[in-house]
Amino acid sequence: MLTFDAGGTNFVFSAMKGGQEIVDPITLPSNADHLERCLDTIKTGFDQILALLDEPAVAISFAIPAPTDYFNGVVGDLKNLPGFRGGVPLAKILENQYQMPVFMNNDGDLYAYGEALGGFLPEVNRMMEKAGNPKRFKNLYGLTLGTGFGGGFVSDGTLIRGDNSIASEVWIISNSITPSRNAEEEVSIRAITRNYKKAIGQAEELDLSPKDIYRIASGEQEGDREAALKAFQTLGQHLGDVIANLVCLTDGLVVMGGGIAGADRFFMPAIMKELGRDFDFRSHDPIPRLIQKAFNLNEESGQKELCEITGKFIDLPGTDQQVYYDEQPKVAIGTSRIGTDRAISLGAYAFALNQLDR
Repeated sequence: MLTFDAGGTNFVFSAMKGGQEIVDPITLPSNADHLERCLDTIKTGFDQILALLDEPAVAISFAIPAPTDYFNGVVGDLKNLPGFRGGVPLAKILENQYQMPVFMNNDGDLYAYGEALGGFLPEVNRMMEKAGNPKRFKNLYGLTLGTGFGGGFVSDGTLIRGDNSIASEVWIISNSITPSRNAEEEVSIRAITRNYKKAIGQAEELDLSPKDIYRIASGEQEGDREAALKAFQTLGQHLGDVIANLVCLTDGLVVMGGGIAGADRFFMPAIMKELGRDFDFRSHDPIPRLIQKAFNLNEESGQKELCEITGKFIDLPGTDQQVYYDEQPKVAIGTSRIGTDRAISLGAYAFALNQLDR
């Protein structure tokens, strides 16, 4: 199966079989601002991959950002691919070109699907099994943190897509900390740079990347370390607010990927603080932010506490049977172990196989 990940700067092409990449990925500049050159790039990438295969491909499956009508394979007006305007039937173009089925989906959705089938979710369940804990997780929300803020939700092996193919568009939800802005404006690379510049009182022209700010926070580069740490803490506070709302809705695991996820040691404490706080409008009887207890799986202590057997077997009256009961609901938060690109490719592969079976 042929796959590619459509980024604004580069397109990454590959092929998968049995859930594994069978060629070295090929990266080509996207030519994002010109439709014909962009389509030529896609053709060139797939042609190069096909030349490496020793058997025919059966389908094409790939990730592309919204707004896109994924059900009908029509790409809308993409900010990072400005050559696409007015609706481009990309799936049909590729179907006609290569005479095989073509499947398109959102990169956040495919990331979540890959993590649910072959990444974070099965890893957590293996951890629980090894510890002898009978609890198993079936629900996972995947978040991608980078230039934008994306997401996807998988429930018991099913990718939740919505009626307009735009379910789980987490980037545009509100947040309680900065109500005038959507979530992406506070959970993205531009939020980190903006908050750092604001903290040090520098003009917008200051040329610093999020990686620079990460290095400053790590003490590896000169700069205002306190301001850098604060920039990540602020992102973590906003992200924690988003995750708390998602957990209330989905009651499952949350895994994070993307470029910013590598800085988790600087923003994860703020996430966990937000997940653990109380609503204080009733000071005599505070209400917890979450019903579930949340564990940080990026720390060994969090892994140990999640796997701890807190339930017990209770008697079934009138019989010699027992029922397992755990009065403490649990969820867990962590970052990707298999990598964002790998998860997206795996999600695209599995999604296409599922559609072909149907």
